[in-house]
Amino acid sequence: MTTATATKKTTKKEQKALDVAYAREQLLTHYVSEGDTIYTVLRSVSSSGMSRTISLKVAKDGKILDLTYYASIVLDWPLVEVNGSRALRVGGCGMDMGFHTVYSLSRALFRVEGNTKDAGYLLNHAWA
Repeated sequence: MTTATATKKTTKKEQKALDVAYAREQLLTHYVSEGDTIYTVLRSVSSSGMSRTISLKVAKDGKILDLTYYASIVLDWPLVEVNGSRALRVGGCGMDMGFHTVYSLSRALFRVEGNTKDAGYLLNHAWA
């Protein structure tokens, strides 16, 4: 008689949660801190004007770092390539979509359950 060892496979939902946790950890450890300025780069605007592609950059220790990839995972927004650069596809119009992107990322990174302070304002935004 043989004994079968049960190997637990992660579900897609569990794997996605692990990916988000890893991306969040990478952003907070290596890329951003509270009060940092995130620079947004507009890569393209759709012909209808209803979506944009935006890259995210941060200046750390004299280097410019691209945090677009990890931000796409944390925000669960589509990552696209535009002329050789990674960018987030951001839907909507009628407001500053760069600010909206940084605000959303800040809330995803710094929001704490039970805290009444709006975590969306813990990162600063500027257009590059």
